[in-house]
Amino acid sequence: MGTGAWRPAILLVEDDPGDALLVEEMVADSPTEMRFVWAHSLAQALEELRGWQPDCILLDLHLPDAQGLEALTRLQAGAKDVAVVVLTGLAEDGTGLEAVAAGAQDYLVKGRVDPELLSRAVRYAVQRKQAEVTTAALQAGQLRAQENARLERGLLPSPRLRDAAAFGVVARYRPGRAQALLGGDFYDLVQVPDGTVHAVIGDVSGHGPDEAALGVALRIAWRTLVIGGATGVEQMSLLEEVMTAERTGPEIFATLTSIELPPDGSVARIVRAGHPGLLVHRPGSVKWIDPPGGPALGMVPGLCNWPVSELPLTGSDALVVFTDGLFEGRTGPGSERMGESGLLKLAEDAADQPAEAFVDTLIARAAEAAADHGGLTDDIAVLHLHWRTTTGSST
Repeated sequence: MGTGAWRPAILLVEDDPGDALLVEEMVADSPTEMRFVWAHSLAQALEELRGWQPDCILLDLHLPDAQGLEALTRLQAGAKDVAVVVLTGLAEDGTGLEAVAAGAQDYLVKGRVDPELLSRAVRYAVQRKQAEVTTAALQAGQLRAQENARLERGLLPSPRLRDAAAFGVVARYRPGRAQALLGGDFYDLVQVPDGTVHAVIGDVSGHGPDEAALGVALRIAWRTLVIGGATGVEQMSLLEEVMTAERTGPEIFATLTSIELPPDGSVARIVRAGHPGLLVHRPGSVKWIDPPGGPALGMVPGLCNWPVSELPLTGSDALVVFTDGLFEGRTGPGSERMGESGLLKLAEDAADQPAEAFVDTLIARAAEAAADHGGLTDDIAVLHLHWRTTTGSST
């Protein structure tokens, strides 16, 4: 911030023409070249601030339309990121300190200011304000990251398996571009005492803390229902009750796929509520399936039915379920997207890879395909599920 290149813009808020002239002369004689604008009242200053933002405001606390710290408070509301230096009288040292405590960056006593002191006060005030703004943004970012981390732990728990040696699961989550707002993608996996593995993956519409919190509520409700023995249509109906009770508006909905995998590995029972289809991954091959399903949760509350479909499995079959962020990235100009067929092609190309490599390759190639058109802007959750066989063919 060298004095040769930087020309700070100064807004003086002062009703006394004589004092204003003295400040203007000091600005002209300052070693730092400054741009100068004079406002005769607080109202005029606030009007000026609607059109531009100065680097520093010199504020007299005795104005015809605002007195004392009221002037500072009202000015800060209209220019929260602008440095403020308060101008006080010779007998108002305490007022200047109070103004600094209330948020001003510095104060100057009229009659004791020269061009050098004014220049230094403006430079330091701007630097202090920039440091305050940067620190506040950093703290806000840290708090947001901590909140997102807590929500993510609620959305993406560790699988609860009683026999991890018998069942293989690969779980992945990738936040959307820059993770500016956390989405409501969630998954869970629970093995109950009879050995059946239950899995769920879902996606609450929208992005933000409300949607993420709703995703957490649905995931916890799903786990509770599974442990309590509720499955199939009963489970979906109860989840929809939770959904409609907890959502912030009637436009919010959630898509979801819930799966039961009995320990004999011969079948998968699938219930879909508006969620995308899934992949069956066998060593060297992949196919897309769209089991019968019903509407997303919350679309027409209390009027839906979600059929339970049974999918026969062989010993080497794995199910791959995911949220739509995996295939909705833009891959061409305009609104051209990868879509289900594009995702299937990526999966076929990686079909000979084992479970973890298959999932990671799928996500990486989807991101690569969208890289030149804004990247993957939505969150992605993926589960790869399979019973392990003695030959380990799908691991």
